[in-house]
Amino acid sequence: MKVLSVTIPCYNSEGYMRKAIECLLPGGEDVEIIIVDDGSTDMTPRIADEYAEKYPSMVKAIHQENGGHGEAVNTGLKNATGLFFKVLDSDDWFKAEAYLEVLNRLKDLSGGNRVVDLFICNFVYEKEGKKNKKVMTYRAALPTDEIFTWDDVKHFMPGQYILMHSAIYRTKLLTDMGLELPKHTFYVDNIFVFNPLTEVKNMYYMDVNLYRYYIGREDQSVNESVMISRVDQQIKVNKLMIDYMAQVSRNLKKKQERYMLNYLSIIMTVSSILLIKEGSEESLLKKKELWNYLKSKDPHDYFRLRFGLFGTNMNLPGRGGRKISEMEYKIARRFVGFN
Repeated sequence: MKVLSVTIPCYNSEGYMRKAIECLLPGGEDVEIIIVDDGSTDMTPRIADEYAEKYPSMVKAIHQENGGHGEAVNTGLKNATGLFFKVLDSDDWFKAEAYLEVLNRLKDLSGGNRVVDLFICNFVYEKEGKKNKKVMTYRAALPTDEIFTWDDVKHFMPGQYILMHSAIYRTKLLTDMGLELPKHTFYVDNIFVFNPLTEVKNMYYMDVNLYRYYIGREDQSVNESVMISRVDQQIKVNKLMIDYMAQVSRNLKKKQERYMLNYLSIIMTVSSILLIKEGSEESLLKKKELWNYLKSKDPHDYFRLRFGLFGTNMNLPGRGGRKISEMEYKIARRFVGFN
């Protein structure tokens, strides 16, 4: 059996997907590379087939009608046979030395007495034009090089979150819970990381900088102007996370619930700020409606979240409130690394 399945969602990725694929090949037969061509109209399908033909025991090339990033991840998960599952976006890559270290550690853990549900490592923001790369580490929040539970988790700093780039889930955990991401929707990587946390019991953190997260293309989904233009999709994801949290929060461990609530808090912050920055009366009404949606789903969580990330009321009315919210966003950007 393969140790690790890595899905690479590709849509018109001919200019950079080779780097993502090539960085995985040194893993050899322990790795399954699933290239999902999501209805591309450029050379992406041919490149995917080229690698599948050259490395038939390692690479699968799957072609489908365009369904968006989430549907490509769904397809990868359905075809995964590895013990662990990881998503690598087609414009990102793994650091070679860290990749082999992580793979060897996953092999060691797969034969142990305790099942690891979530394996975590650091990621690096490869921001175009920046010499000093920001690294998201977790050494202050999580025990290192040992299996631990939610009871062992320490304090996360504001803006410090386990994102898709840092998470490697046990494949069976994802399939058993029936994880399925929405089609034709951006920003579903938040759901991919968020929802399975409710099923996680045992975790492992390795303090290595594995994932290199490229930020710099003008058309990239985390570009601020692009995010504003797609704010309705951000709101859709936000509401799905609210729905899920309202459904599961009462069954969570204390630290597990606190972490997930903080994660939801930053998503609410980002949604609110994008709507404020768009600036129209319609967008400001959408912001109000989003907070009312949270209040209707879970009044308790609403009152805990309405004060935002840094103790300031994200839902303050008027021009003064919006200025405070924008100040919060500038602080959040330094932590989260939006483009």
